[in-house]
Amino acid sequence: MFKSFFLAGFECATGYNRHRQWIDQIEATQHDKYISEDYERLRHAGIHAVREGVRWPLIDRGRSYELSQVRDVIRHARKHEIDIIFDLFHYGFPNDVDLFSDRMPERFAEYCHAVARCIASNYDGPFYFTPVNEPSYFSWAGGEVGLFAPHAEGRGPELKYALVRAAIEGTNAIWSVIPEAEIVTVDPVCHVVPKTADEQAAADHFNYNAVFESFDMLSGVLHPELGGSARHLGTIGINYYWNNQWVLGGETLAEDDERRVPLRDILRRVYDRYHTGIFIGETAHDGDRRSRWLTYATGEVVALLEEDIPIHGICLYPIIGMPEWHARDEWTNMGLWDLRLNDAGNLERHPHLPAFAALSEAQSKVGNILMTRRRLSAVQ
Repeated sequence: MFKSFFLAGFECATGYNRHRQWIDQIEATQHDKYISEDYERLRHAGIHAVREGVRWPLIDRGRSYELSQVRDVIRHARKHEIDIIFDLFHYGFPNDVDLFSDRMPERFAEYCHAVARCIASNYDGPFYFTPVNEPSYFSWAGGEVGLFAPHAEGRGPELKYALVRAAIEGTNAIWSVIPEAEIVTVDPVCHVVPKTADEQAAADHFNYNAVFESFDMLSGVLHPELGGSARHLGTIGINYYWNNQWVLGGETLAEDDERRVPLRDILRRVYDRYHTGIFIGETAHDGDRRSRWLTYATGEVVALLEEDIPIHGICLYPIIGMPEWHARDEWTNMGLWDLRLNDAGNLERHPHLPAFAALSEAQSKVGNILMTRRRLSAVQ
C-alpha cells in the first residue's frame, strides 16, 4: 500500500498539557528545521513513507490559513520520494475553538478543505489523510481525565462523539477536493485482564466493544446519524505499545506476564471485525528495549502475513527521540535516532545502532515473505 513496508512517524502533538503548558513536538525536536535531513536519513534506512503532522492551531488563523509549512513538507517529500500520511488533528486545536460546540466540526471541515486544496495544488499523490488522530485516546485524555486541553473531566463520551463527527465532516471536505484520497484511521487497541473472575464480563466488554467505539462510529455501525461508512473508516492503523495491556483498573502487565495476549491476536481481532486493510500505525519502545520490541512486532506481523491477512506495514513511531508531553525537560530515547543538544543549540541525530540492526533484519524477513507471496501469485 505504501512505498515501503516500514514507515516512520514524526511525533507531531500540539496543544496544552496537564500543566497548561503549550507543546509542539515538531518544533521541540527541530524536525521543522531538519526535515530534509530527516527524510534523507529515512531514505538511506529503506523507509519511504511517513506520518507527518499538519498543525491545526498554527495553520488556522480564523479568517485565513498559513499553509507554508504544508508546502514545505510536500517540497521535501517530493525531493526524497517519500509517501506522506497527512495527520490533520493531533490533539492541538485553535484557541478560539470549543471542541464541544456544534460549530466545531464545521470549522474543522473548513480547515480540512483548505489543507486539501493546498496539497492538491502542490502534490501528485498518493493522497493519504488521518483527519483526527486517536479519537479514543484523546477523548479520554482531554475529555475524561483532563490531561490535555480542553482539560475536561467526565465528558469523554461526549468528546468522542464530537471528534468522530469532525472526522467524518473533515473527510467529506477532503473528498470534495481530492475524490481519490484514502483515509487512514489510527487509534490504540488495548487489552485488559480482570483482577478477579467477577470482572471478566467487564474486561470482555472493554476488549470487544469499548476499544472499537471510534472505529464503529466512523464505519457507520454505531451512531449511523453521523454519516460514517466503511470508506470513512478506510485503512486502520493500530497504535500499539508495550503498555497497551493492563489489569482492569490497575497496573500495566509486565512484558513477560503470561496473561498478555500476543500482538497477532489483537491484529487478527481487528481484521476479523472490519475486514479492511490494517497496519501498525504506531509502535515503539524506549532505551535499550527498542530493538527487541521491533523484532517482536515484526515476528507477529510476519505470522499474520503467512496467514494471508493483509497487513500493510509497521510505522515506527516516534522515529526520533522526544520530550515527554507533561515533563518538558525529560527526554525519551525512542526510534532509530536519539537527540542530543550541541553547543550551538541544535539537536543532533545520533543513530541507535541496535535498533538499526533490528530494522535491517526485520526488513529482510518481511521482504522474503512478500517476495514469496508475489511469486506464488504469479504462478497461480
